[in-house]
Amino acid sequence: MSTPKDLRYSEEHEWVKVEDGKVRIGISHFAQSELGDIVFVELPQVGDEIKTDDPFGSVESVKTVSELYAPISGTVVEVNADLEDSPEFVNESPYEKAWMIVVEPADASEIEKLMTAEQYEEMIAE
Repeated sequence: MSTPKDLRYSEEHEWVKVEDGKVRIGISHFAQSELGDIVFVELPQVGDEIKTDDPFGSVESVKTVSELYAPISGTVVEVNADLEDSPEFVNESPYEKAWMIVVEPADASEIEKLMTAEQYEEMIAE
């Protein structure tokens, strides 16, 4: 199971990648493997505000529906529309094709509060 070292992770299994002052968000390989085959992804609209630890969307698998929780607060500036027609990308490529949203952070220091890859691996090993 891969845990890219250049990302930060939330306790709710979202990953965060900082790119040019914005933050790309998706769910971890561990999360998608626990959920099973993803059949539907619901995401916010561009311009929506998200708040740390509040739901910003959901993923539906053959097993369950799971909320997506915002790892940071900010404004949604981009949404991965490909997931509407190809939710299986979440299972196939959670870190590349299946990013979910890009956010303009309200407070970039929130990123430092997220787990490093090493801390996240320790958490999921428990």
